[in-house]
Amino acid sequence: MEQKKREVLRQCAGCHERKEKKELIRVIRTPEGEVLIDFTGRKNGRGVYICNNAECLKIAYKKKSLDRSLRMNVSNDIYQQLEDTILKG
Repeated sequence: MEQKKREVLRQCAGCHERKEKKELIRVIRTPEGEVLIDFTGRKNGRGVYICNNAECLKIAYKKKSLDRSLRMNVSNDIYQQLEDTILKG
């Protein structure tokens, strides 16, 4: 009997929809306290996910969802990097 690989679902910090991990962008706080965008999805640290969508980013920024999830203030530089990443598509 063939086993199916389980789908990995994560929740967007903006719209709160559950989507497959590969559809989302991961932002992490490293053990050293640095906030980074994790394009590989495998870096060590506390992570939060956001849709590849400008509206979700606006909502997350307004509600400070990333700050709350990562338990620290996320700099505007990170939000700018996320916006650039999303606009590139």
